[in-house]
Amino acid sequence: MLVEQIMKKDVTTLGPEDTIRTAIRIMREKKIRHLPIVNEQKEVIGLVTDRDVKEAAPSIFQENRHEEEINKPLRLIMKSAIITGHPLDFVEEIASVFYEHHIGCMPITKEKKLVGIVTETDLLYTLVELTGANQPGSHIEVKVPNKTGMLYEVSGIIRKHNANVHSVLVYPDKDSEQHKILVFRVKTMNPMKVIEELKKQGHTVLWPNMPGISS
Repeated sequence: MLVEQIMKKDVTTLGPEDTIRTAIRIMREKKIRHLPIVNEQKEVIGLVTDRDVKEAAPSIFQENRHEEEINKPLRLIMKSAIITGHPLDFVEEIASVFYEHHIGCMPITKEKKLVGIVTETDLLYTLVELTGANQPGSHIEVKVPNKTGMLYEVSGIIRKHNANVHSVLVYPDKDSEQHKILVFRVKTMNPMKVIEELKKQGHTVLWPNMPGISS
C-alpha cells in the first residue's frame, strides 16, 4: 500500500511568523495535534505539535495573562529537522521510520511542496484495516517450520473448509529460528473444523488453544 492512499491531503498549515496564539486556536478548533510550518512556496520548513505549544505557553487557559508568551512567532518553537515522506513511499516503510524515530506524524512532500500528512493514528487505522480486525471473524495462529511452502499448505487447509481469509501475517518465532508463526484472520465465527484439520495434519495451533484439546 502506498502512502498516497492513506495520507490526509487537506492539511492545515501555518507560517513561521504566525503566533503561538493562532496555533492554539487552530488546534482547538480543528482538533489536531500537528501543524506543518510552510514558507510562501508551500515548502515544509518546520513542524509544531500540541506538546510544543504547551511547553511554550504553559498557562494556555489563562491567555490574557500571558500575552507576551502566546504572541511569539512559531519560528521560535518549531522543530526544523523534519522527516518527510513521498506519496509513493510504501506504508510499511514509513511505519518503520515512525517506530525508529519515535515521531507522531510525517509531512508528505512532492517536489519539495507539501501534499499531505500521515499521523500515527492513520497508521493504526490502516493496520486495523489490513489485518481485518475491524471485520467479524476468527483469529488463528499456527506455528510452522521455517521452510518454503508452509503458508501454501496451511492456507490450503483453510480453503478446504471454505473459510475466507481476511488477512495473513507472518512473523518469527521468538523461541526458535527454525519456526515461524502464521496468523490468519478468517471469515468464520466457528473455526473449530479448521483447527481440528490443522492439528490432524500435524500443525501446532497456538490460538485458539481450547481447554481439553491438545495442540
